[in-house]
Parts: sequence; C-alpha cells; structure tokens
Amino acid sequence: MNPITVLLAEDHMIVREGLLALLKRESDIQIVGEAENGRQAVALAATLAPAVVVMDIAMPLLNGLEATRQILHATPTIRVLILSAHADDAYVEQAMALGAAGYLIKQTAAQVLAAAIRAVAEGRKVFSPSISKRRYHHQRKAKATGELPKKDAASLTSREMEVLQLIAEGKANKETASELNISIKTVEKHRQKVMEKLNIHDTASLTRYAISAGIIESSVQVTIL
Repeated sequence: MNPITVLLAEDHMIVREGLLALLKRESDIQIVGEAENGRQAVALAATLAPAVVVMDIAMPLLNGLEATRQILHATPTIRVLILSAHADDAYVEQAMALGAAGYLIKQTAAQVLAAAIRAVAEGRKVFSPSISKRRYHHQRKAKATGELPKKDAASLTSREMEVLQLIAEGKANKETASELNISIKTVEKHRQKVMEKLNIHDTASLTRYAISAGIIESSVQVTIL
C-alpha cells in the first residue's frame, strides 16, 4: 500500500519540525515537502501533488486560506487539512467554503493529527471536537430558522487578497509589484479596488482588518464525518 503523501505548510520552524518528527513515526504517512509561507505552499503543491496538505492559516506573503483557494483551484483532488491556532467560527466557515477537508486546532495531539490525515485522504471531513460541536449547533439553528449562510461581503479576488496581505505586512507598492511579478500601476489599481470593496481608505485600517480577518498575525481528539 502506498503511503499518504503530505505537504506541511507552517511558518514557525519549531512547530514545523515538531510536526515533521511526529509524523515521521507513522509508516503510512510520507512527508514530501515543507513550506514556510503560503506562496511556497502553492508552488510545492503544484510540483509535488501531495495527497494531503496540512495548512496553517497565518503565514507570511500568502495566508493559508488564500493558499488553500489557489491550491484547490489548480488541483481539486488535493485534500487540505487546516491546522491552526485560530478556532473562531469565521475562520472555520471560510476554510470550509473554500473547500478545506477539515479543521483542527493546534492543541491537537500528534496521534489525532495522523488519524485526521488518514481520514481526509479517504475523503472524509475532520474537525476538532469543539469546532464540530459548534458547527452542529449552528447548522441546527440555521435549519430551524431558515437562516441562510453568511457570505463574505468583501468578495475580494485572489489577487486582491494577495495585495491586501502584502500591504498589511508593510510592503511598499514597489515591493508588492516585485513579489507578485506585476507592475506598480497594477498594484495601485488592486489596492484601490481593495479599499473600495472594504470601504477602508487608509493603510493602518487595512492592517487592522487583515489582523481581525486572520490574514496576518498581530505579532504574530477529533470528529470524523
């Protein structure tokens, strides 16, 4: 039986090395790559085509949610398992809307993570117990009241999300243009569009929004269905 190939996307080296050491003990799981930012995760997913990507959310250059969107757009067969310190409903629901296969909080024990990787590789959904319980209650309430799921009012495009993150990380237009391989004028157009969609018109407020949305950091047992 072929091992489950896994790409680890985590910007904190000590966490990434810990996950790597723990998962190497599993004979049926093979770590084929490591990414320290979202952009690298997207590139490695394209070249390595792992069965599962274990994805942090708050990462530099490109956050895990946007990386998830880009990975699944390019290769829908990859299963993305979010492993994050952020447990807020907004993060969970956005991740699932983007096509993530599951969502675990970082306090998850190593053996549970291994089981979760196996589960998502088999096509199942996986959540930390606290998240699963909240989702169950939200779904029951929505069904009872006829409430429709909330949509992201911002509706930023993939490129606009990238520009927003780089702005929030303090990158100047020239640096952003270089990072994204686009012109400064194009960066300025995206920046203006982001401000219009968010109704935010200064960099400090954009940064606060990015932090509250989990796009960047400020300082920066499971249920299987």
